[in-house]
Amino acid sequence: MPLEHALPGLPIVAILRGVPPEKALGVAQILYGTGIRTIEVPLNSPRPFESIAQLSAYFGDSCVCGAGTVLDPEDVARVHVAGGKLIVAPNINAAVIAQARKFSMLVMPGFATATEAFAGIAAGATHLKLFPATTYGPGHLKALKSVLPKSVPVFAVGGIGADQVDVWSQSGAAGFGFGSELYRPDYTLEDIAERARRLVDAVRHVAQE
Repeated sequence: MPLEHALPGLPIVAILRGVPPEKALGVAQILYGTGIRTIEVPLNSPRPFESIAQLSAYFGDSCVCGAGTVLDPEDVARVHVAGGKLIVAPNINAAVIAQARKFSMLVMPGFATATEAFAGIAAGATHLKLFPATTYGPGHLKALKSVLPKSVPVFAVGGIGADQVDVWSQSGAAGFGFGSELYRPDYTLEDIAERARRLVDAVRHVAQE
């Protein structure tokens, strides 16, 4: 399932920062059960390539799995070998974007300014993430959306909870990346399931408005 097909149905990227391979599949199954179809394992997690390989093999084309916090092209290649189809970065790095496009992977780099956003688009990014979103606020995104191409969806990532989804959506966010609002290593599976349901309900609600 390509990301562009997964995200229109439920534009959420689940960020499993800190997940160990021993728990990755159990957590991902919980998320999948709530309707989430896009999962990233940040590369500063324990043995992330093991988790990515495990999730990619289990879900196949039914869920888009990949890596976050990707900072260099060599790691893009390692994610590709592990079966990952998604590259998410906190910054704009033309070499990372080019490597991901070489492997026909979906790449979503992070930006803060119009200059960074247009640099990412020029390098080949088809999706962008405003990061960290809460540092800049929904007004910042609304202003940027007035000049950014409508064909490039912008995801708001970083510090956004279920009660803030509406205002961010009204400001132009096409989707959301949820990290600690959704997963932390000390959350129980019950915690994760409840948090996921709350976030999914919030995103579905604004999509129906």
